[in-house]
Order: sequence, then structure tokens, then C-alpha cells
Amino acid sequence: MNSQLKEKVQNLPQKPGVYQYFDAEGTIIYVGKAKRLKNRVSSYFNKDKHQSGKKALLVRKIVDLKFILVNTEYEALLLENSLIKKYKPRYNIQWRDDKSYPYICIKKERFPRIFATRQMVKDGSLYFGPYASAKMMHAMLDLIRKLHKFRTCSLNLSDENIQAKKFKVCLEYQIGNCLGPCEGLQSIADYDQSVENVKKLLKGSVSDLISEYKTEMKTAAETMLFERANEMKERVEMLEHFRERSVVVHPNIDDVDVFALEQDDKFAYAAFLKIVKGAIIQSHTLEMRKNATENAQELLISAVIELRNRFKSTAKEIFLPFETGVELPEVKSFVPQRGDKRKLLFLAKKNAMQFMKDRHRKQEQVDPDRRSNRILTGLQKDLNMKELPYHIECFDNSNFQGSNPVAACVVFKNAKASKKDYRHFNIKTVVGPDDFASMTEVVFRRYKRLLAEKQDLPQLIVIDGGKGQLSAAYESLVELGLEKKISIIGIAKKLEEIFIPFESIPLYIDKKSESLKLIQMLRNEAHRFGITHHRNQRSKSSLKSGLTEIKGIGESTSTELLRKFKSLKRVKEASIEELTELIGPSKAKIVHKSLHTK
Repeated sequence: MNSQLKEKVQNLPQKPGVYQYFDAEGTIIYVGKAKRLKNRVSSYFNKDKHQSGKKALLVRKIVDLKFILVNTEYEALLLENSLIKKYKPRYNIQWRDDKSYPYICIKKERFPRIFATRQMVKDGSLYFGPYASAKMMHAMLDLIRKLHKFRTCSLNLSDENIQAKKFKVCLEYQIGNCLGPCEGLQSIADYDQSVENVKKLLKGSVSDLISEYKTEMKTAAETMLFERANEMKERVEMLEHFRERSVVVHPNIDDVDVFALEQDDKFAYAAFLKIVKGAIIQSHTLEMRKNATENAQELLISAVIELRNRFKSTAKEIFLPFETGVELPEVKSFVPQRGDKRKLLFLAKKNAMQFMKDRHRKQEQVDPDRRSNRILTGLQKDLNMKELPYHIECFDNSNFQGSNPVAACVVFKNAKASKKDYRHFNIKTVVGPDDFASMTEVVFRRYKRLLAEKQDLPQLIVIDGGKGQLSAAYESLVELGLEKKISIIGIAKKLEEIFIPFESIPLYIDKKSESLKLIQMLRNEAHRFGITHHRNQRSKSSLKSGLTEIKGIGESTSTELLRKFKSLKRVKEASIEELTELIGPSKAKIVHKSLHTK
């Protein structure tokens, strides 16, 4: 930090404000807000905390700073947001969707038109929205057109023009989409009443509108205006169907904004739900590119400000997944703990998670290795490894009541199974069911051979078992001089504990993390592969014993017969000539006679 910058930092006031960092070219590289400017800015230059990462890179590039004082932290938030949008600093949050959103416009004119638009004109017209998706907006317009008939023409329907009969009804009237106000066939009072009903619908007052239509339906039926009563009945049914699909919680939850936040390494995803009388009338998920210094609280409050501004929200209540430490003026924020309000938070969280998964899926289609790199980077971090575990091997032992002890080694490369590298082992030096000794033998044989053949060694070994199996495998690595070259862990099945050599306390990885899922996949694949091999060995052993029980037939003859005919049944079905050709006439007679004697 140069002397000029150091002096500026020391003289900063302890007041709310916005600070801007500049690089050597005079470009704004970061904009931040603070409740106390001096404390916040000074924290960037604390050498004990920032030795690496994006924040350290940012600090190294700072050569100058400017600040703007404001009255409150909320004003600082708003100013920070506008400056980020204006200058787009490299190290700030970047909003990923700056597209314009559609609105439903009720035009300020006689016999107002109702239509979709992306441009707001300050002519006194009413605009409802914005809608997060055009599909949602068009669905609302379709409902409006089913409930009421509005004109679509841009004619000047002044009283003088209508009285002078300047216009003729068009095709829209003929097909029943318009009631002909251009020829005076629909009164201005009737048209305006329909417009008022649409305003209620767009504001979310569906229940009030249903009550009004039911009252009108009853009145029409009592005065024997049955066509009008039937029209009102159809409107009620349409609105009730719409409400059934929209209401997700108790209708007493009215005019509330709900937010949730999910993150990965590079991005944050903020979900927004607008609730009016228990119904979701707007929903959107915002993607933010994270940069130098933001924590979860800062990301969330930035998203709240941005989304409320975008969607022109005036809700007095907001539901948040956690406290942000920032109070918004004239807005009450809550962190619901139970009931319908908590359900809304879960729904918003579900939207954010789904959006994040969809983004990951699209990214993986463009870059197939992206997912693998993300998983392996996470595993490297969780296990505190020096190298990225591109090559992982997992071992598992199998035996049945001490018989046919075998072991399996499965190999994953780039977080995917490499089945051509899988290996089976028949235990040679261990007698009886001794899993620890078997693990020592198998690991030693595996890596002694890889060293002898000068093949690539894995960065990580996973042992299916707890401390005992892990210690046995580690002994072999020590004997081969590989204990410092290869990381090794054990995974215990019961609590999914991860054991590390010389660590008395097991490591617990988040059960939802991709790191643990990869380790579990390795363990399960090794178990499956080992069990399959063990069953095959038991089957062969059983078949061999069925032949070796025949007097005069030994191990080698039995193996030769099974290699040729594959099963005891096919040996039995073989003719004496086929047996003679393979094992000679004398043994052929013995086998044929024995297998065909009851």
C-alpha cells in the first residue's frame, strides 16, 4: 500500500458510505458499501487474513480510493447497487440477466386497450409486472380475455367519433372477441367496469373478484337473466380453477416477498416469490457472479434490493432464510421457523436449487469435464490434499465363512469409473478370514506391481473399512515407501465416517456433498465388483469339488473340463467321444460313468 493510499485509509470517517477502489490505470475495480467506512476499508489491508484468493488479488491492484458519505446503511446499499450497474467493476457481483421484462399495460385512453409490452411510457397508463417470464404473462392475458372482451384496435373512440358513426365493427366483433364499442354497442360504463375487474385480478385480489361475480350471478338468476347468470358462473369457475393452481399457503399471508439463496464456487442464486393472498403471482431466480469479498448476508441483501427494484415491489413484509443485519426502511423482515411461512421459504429454496442444477447441467453439456473438476476440487478441499485426486483406487475384501477369500480394486479417473483398470485378487498368503492381513497383502501386491511396471500411481486410495483396515493398508504403503506420495483414507459404513492415518477423530463430510457421494460410489462399486468375483470363485470351487470327488479325477483334470464345457451340467451332457478327445479314454470312462450313475 502506497503512502498516499495509507493516509486516505487512516483519515476515513466512521460513517455510512460507499467506497470505490481504483487500479493503476484509474479504472474502478471494486465498489463497496459500509456502515463504518474506516473499519470496513481498513480490513482489506490486514495482511494476516488475505494471503491468497480473489481478495488478495484485488488488494494488490488497489492504488487509490474514493468514498461517498450517506445518511444510512440502506442508502449506501442503493448507491452501491447503482454504481455497480453503471461501472461494472471487475471484482463486484455481476448480475447475469439484464434483459427487459414484460409488463401488462392498461392504456390511458377512452375504452382502454390491455396488452403486453416491454417499454414503459410515462403517459398515465397503468403497468402491471414486470413478469419474470413471457409465458406467465401470456397465461394471465389469456385468462383476462376469457373473462372479458376488450378492443384491440387503436382507433380514437371519442364520443364525437362514435356519435358520427365514423367506424364499423371489425372481424374481432364478428368472432365474439369484442363487444363493438366503436359503434356504440358497448357502453363506456360497462367497459370501465370490466377494466376495474381486470385491475383487481392483476393485483391478486382473486377472492374478492369471485365474491363479486357470485353476487352478480345470484342477482341475474333472481331477475331471470339466465344468460347473464351463466356467464358469471363460467367466470367464477375459471377464477376458482386459477386460484386452486395458484394458492400454495393460507390466504391470510398477503403481500409478502420471499427470498432464498443457494451458492456454488463461482455463483450465487437468489430466488424471489411474490405472494398475494396465499398465491404466487410472481417468481424469479437471479444468478449472480460472486467476486472478491461477499459473504452470504451481503449476497442476500444485494439480491433483495435488486429484485425488489426490478419488480417494483412495495410489499411491507419480506421472509428471509437468515438475518442479514441490514434494516430496510418501512419493511419488516422475518426468518420464519414453522408453519405456512416456513413452507414458503422451502419453496423459494427449491426454486433456487433447481435453477442452480439446471445451470450446472447446461454448463456440463458445453464442458463435459466441468462437473468432474468441480467434484474433485471439492474432494481435494474436504480431505486437505495437495494434489487434485484425478486417479482414485478403492479396495474391498470378500469371503464367505472364511472360504475363497478375495479382494477387489476399482479405479476411478476424472471422477468416472475406469472399468478396464479394475483388478481382482485371490488372497494367497492369508489363511482364514483375516481382513486386516488380506488388505495388507492386496495393497502391497497392487502397488509393488505398478512400481515394477512404471505405471501411474493414484493420488488417493480409499479403503472400505475403519481404522483397522486403514492401518493394514497403510503398512504396505510404508513398506513400499509410498506413504508420502499417495493419500489414503478409510470409510466406515455405519456412520459414513472418514478415517485418516494418525487422526484419532474421524472426519465427517456433509452427507449431501458431492465429495462424500463420490467416495460412497467408489466403496459401493468395489463391494459390487468384489462380491461378483467372490460368487464366481465359490461357484467354480463348488463345480470343481463336484468333479474332484470322482475317484481318479484330480484338480487339473477338473479345471480342464470346466474350461472346456463351462459347467457341470454340460460335462454330464458331453459324449464319451468328446470327453476322450479332451482327457483321454481312461479318465473319460471314469467321468462319464460316474456322472451317469444314480
